[in-house]
Amino acid sequence: MIMRNDILLDIATFLARRWSGNSKIVIVLSEDKTPISKPDKNQIILPIINYYPGTDFQKYRQWRVALWYESMRMHYSTKVLSYDHAFGLLLNTIETKRVEFLGFREWEGMIKEIIFNESISWLSRPLLNSLYGRYKVVEAFSQYFLTGYLKGEVFGSEFDRLKKASDFANELIEEAIKNGYSTNWIEQHIPKLIKMLEIDPLMSIPIIAPRTRLGMSINQSDLLKQIEKVVIAKHKYDDIDKAAKNIIEGNDVLGEFETLVNESKKTENKGYESLENIGLSIPERMDLDETQIYDIDLIRKIKAAFRDWRTGWIERHDKTGEEFDPESYTESLPKPFLTDFKLSIKTKVTILLDHSSSIEDAELGYKQATIALCEALHYLAIKFAVYAFNTEARQVKCWIVKPPNVKWSLISARRLVQIKASGGTPLAEIYGLLIPVTKSFKPDIMVTLTDGEPSDFDAVREMVLTYRKMGIKMVALGVGRNLNDSVGITHNLKYLNYEKTVAVSRLQDMPKKVINLLRA
Repeated sequence: MIMRNDILLDIATFLARRWSGNSKIVIVLSEDKTPISKPDKNQIILPIINYYPGTDFQKYRQWRVALWYESMRMHYSTKVLSYDHAFGLLLNTIETKRVEFLGFREWEGMIKEIIFNESISWLSRPLLNSLYGRYKVVEAFSQYFLTGYLKGEVFGSEFDRLKKASDFANELIEEAIKNGYSTNWIEQHIPKLIKMLEIDPLMSIPIIAPRTRLGMSINQSDLLKQIEKVVIAKHKYDDIDKAAKNIIEGNDVLGEFETLVNESKKTENKGYESLENIGLSIPERMDLDETQIYDIDLIRKIKAAFRDWRTGWIERHDKTGEEFDPESYTESLPKPFLTDFKLSIKTKVTILLDHSSSIEDAELGYKQATIALCEALHYLAIKFAVYAFNTEARQVKCWIVKPPNVKWSLISARRLVQIKASGGTPLAEIYGLLIPVTKSFKPDIMVTLTDGEPSDFDAVREMVLTYRKMGIKMVALGVGRNLNDSVGITHNLKYLNYEKTVAVSRLQDMPKKVINLLRA
């Protein structure tokens, strides 16, 4: 792996929001998926870096260019259709060129990266001689329209159709840019383009990953020649050789790449890899979107509930009370101006989440409540760590959601959404795995959220005592489907040597219950 997915998500989110001007964009990384934007959802789906061929740096440059194109779509396109049928592919192809022209107005520095991307992509483009039928026509149009040349041969009549269709598509782009027309206007003219190409608009288009088209490493000499070809065909440089060498080296992006790789190693060493070495796990896949477990209304309510606690005082307007004269009050003070001071609670917390199969029915609400809790702890400036446990393939798994020395962020939330409810409740084993990191973090309180009975009562009882001897207040919060269920779970937990057990029958009450424990 070149760099961690969380590092990629961070840089992708930053760049996409900067490039597109949309601060709400969410990036989703997915294995072997073609880059695609969903403007209606403020979402960009990108493949992981290994989707692309070449060296690590070449892969990153292609991935970055794909992100730029999708960011331009988010900025300038009103819709993006599926690539798996001819109509959608043609519309998206024309939009690629339109948003590229528009994007260059503000991001002229991307020209070199676009040249590099076109050149390296060309090497993995299919040879037209190896294709047959209508798919060959679509691929030939895509090549000729986007680059101005073809890889392979087409018959004379086919080339005439391609040139006519390409000229028509370029005229559409020119008119759209000149008059400020959007994607919808382009879409209205796709049927005419399809008629020119003599294809079926619903024809299926196979999507092939670039690396599967290229069975070996990229030849640097061939890549350099292709870059020179693109530079000569499309761009004006005084010294072609110098320009091509400059583009293939990619010095404008190299520093960014090296920084991200170093940051990835730094993150691994400080926050994650050290924890992996003691048996804890990190979700490898990061393709599920964390927005589904963000209940904004619940988070807002939880923060509001503890705003008074954070400020340290409460003022209430009522029908009766002291009459307040601002002028007299101000004159009586030697220092009449007010200054806000941010209060922080000197408490460290470790949260352990039960993700056994018994929570599967309420998994979404359970995670939403957990996110609200973490957002509230972050809001109150409380230092905390979050772990979750389940079993996979009969192996006990303790997942790192948020290490103690890493700030709460969307990356932590995205890790949580990847963890699926499965298996039993091996609580004693999990406590055993967490002992080294707990001794290092030294939390004041450990809160275990569970909705079932542990696999081994005696072992859990012994482990709880071990933690209490370390000076950690051990609290268990029983989450039930209803009041009777939660009371029953909490009653059982009392016999496990916890200092305090709390019952919750409504998941929405979980954040308040946990934070209220910190007042004791």
